[in-house]
Amino acid sequence: MTHLQNKVALITGVSSPREIGTAICRKLASQGIDIFFTHWNSEASWPEDFREEILKLGVRCDSLEIDLSDANAAFKIMDTVSKQLGPLSILVNNAAYSTGDGYAKLDAHILDNHYAVNMRSTFLLCTEFARRFETSNIGAGRIINMTSGQELGPMPMELAYAATKGAIVAFTKSLSAELAPLGITVNAVNPGPTDSTWMTDEIRKYLLPKFLMGRIGMVEDAAHIVAFLASDDAKWITGQVINSEGGFLRS
Repeated sequence: MTHLQNKVALITGVSSPREIGTAICRKLASQGIDIFFTHWNSEASWPEDFREEILKLGVRCDSLEIDLSDANAAFKIMDTVSKQLGPLSILVNNAAYSTGDGYAKLDAHILDNHYAVNMRSTFLLCTEFARRFETSNIGAGRIINMTSGQELGPMPMELAYAATKGAIVAFTKSLSAELAPLGITVNAVNPGPTDSTWMTDEIRKYLLPKFLMGRIGMVEDAAHIVAFLASDDAKWITGQVINSEGGFLRS
């Protein structure tokens, strides 16, 4: 199955076994797409162990440990991908920063930290992807930005996270119009509450009745919709926010 699609995908925020980014890597690799992932603050051996797992699927794989709050992170990542795997076809901005706040706690430091990762790194990766794509002559490009449904309802005690992730929706829609003539689709995915590293048993008990499908979202659910948007089947979809939530009720 090696190099079946001759495509390279970059996925950010792949730092532990039970994350959405990890599931996205597995799904895309299973479809013959070469994988490059970024990670930060992972357990010492995990990134290399995961890389070996992806290599066993018959595709190429490499990774980079990098702090996305670095203003130059996007350019360092793109340079490394180009050097290690070649031109990039698919960009999945999955990394996110969240600490919790609320009006009584919110300050400039919290806002700046959220902005650096959730907005600046995402936006610069998108634009740098597009600039390099113009000269790559690889046909079609895909940008998929992960969001969290901020525009669908309030997120109390997550003011900085909600504001910075919500900005991704506006950016996605505007960027899609600029990049459509280049053959690049730009979409966002809101996977709804997903059972990954942040969810406790208490949270699961609270959320389960709100899912009309009868179960909590899994990381694989998010990976399936990202893989679809990255595929040729989604070539006519751009500027959209896909709310893939299993009928989740916010009220």
